[in-house]
Amino acid sequence: MKTRAAVAYENSAPFVIKEVELAEPKETEILVKMAGCGICHSDLFVKQHGPTPLPAVFGHEGAGVVERVGSAVTMVAPGDHVVFCSYSCGACEACLNGHPAWCASNDKVNFGGIHPDGTRRLKDENGIELSTFFGQSSFAEYAVADQRSAVKVDKGLDLAMLGPLGCGFQTGAGSIMNVLCPNPGETIGIFGCGSVGLAALMAAKLAGCSAIIGVDAIPSRLDTARELGATHAIDGRETPDITSRIMEITNGRGLDFTFESAGVEHVLIAAIESLRKGGSCGTVGTTGQKVYGMQMRSLMGQCKRLIGIVQGDSIPWLFIPKLIDLYKAGRFPFDKLITFYPFEDINKAADDSHSGAAIKPILRF
Repeated sequence: MKTRAAVAYENSAPFVIKEVELAEPKETEILVKMAGCGICHSDLFVKQHGPTPLPAVFGHEGAGVVERVGSAVTMVAPGDHVVFCSYSCGACEACLNGHPAWCASNDKVNFGGIHPDGTRRLKDENGIELSTFFGQSSFAEYAVADQRSAVKVDKGLDLAMLGPLGCGFQTGAGSIMNVLCPNPGETIGIFGCGSVGLAALMAAKLAGCSAIIGVDAIPSRLDTARELGATHAIDGRETPDITSRIMEITNGRGLDFTFESAGVEHVLIAAIESLRKGGSCGTVGTTGQKVYGMQMRSLMGQCKRLIGIVQGDSIPWLFIPKLIDLYKAGRFPFDKLITFYPFEDINKAADDSHSGAAIKPILRF
């Protein structure tokens, strides 16, 4: 079938919206008419730096309505509203142990440009195959994905706004609720107050943290952090020594937990050094930057923990409906982070995401 998609042909060039050919869903796959798709920094980073081969159709925070299903599909049906999530095979050791984000097939499907069977579903008008992203490529009006990449959701909400629950919001909230698991009264610092960090901040408030310190270099994001529950906010541009400021706030004790989503060396180091002895830092920063400037005694000598986290270590079919229930109860107001853009304005949305002008841009189809 024909559909419009935003194609990335070159690393630094804008997305090009054009008509492409989309193959029909196979046995375990579904065809989804997209309602909306969030723009994640991972889309923009991988477009610029790889490893997904170009040309490609990015987009992995999609939400839409199921139109057709393959003969072996059992998890969803035509007419269902779904949010896309990261693909997992359901059969490897990680999946069977309840950690689909660690799936053995994760990198191959999410970043290798192919579907689980090793093939692609998209071609341009010249017959050139287009790489798939996260097994879905949801910067398009229609997408084909495996049924295990879809989570059935409530039909009573604006479907277009739900896509980021499958990646950014799930990653931030899940990192707190599923991995760090602070107890009521414990303290946390959120280093990076973009969409992932602010989702983590809202989860920290849900957990009952007594001090929640937001750290960012964009004042408007710090304003949002305060609105969502931050007890303190630190502007990284105006505070040369973030760790010392946090030690002042905590009377020299340090924080029980820190969460880092910026992917910047000095920010991660500050997050670790701001911990108390025995504290834990969770990181999801994905810029690929190496960390050299940290002395190992900051970890070993003080019994601190550095934990790498993917997708909030969530089980999407359980966790995404939980976040929706919390939203409906007024306890996880992720809509405050969203700015909508027409699909045709994808390049402006990408620019606003990169600059910080929009916390979570969502393309509305």
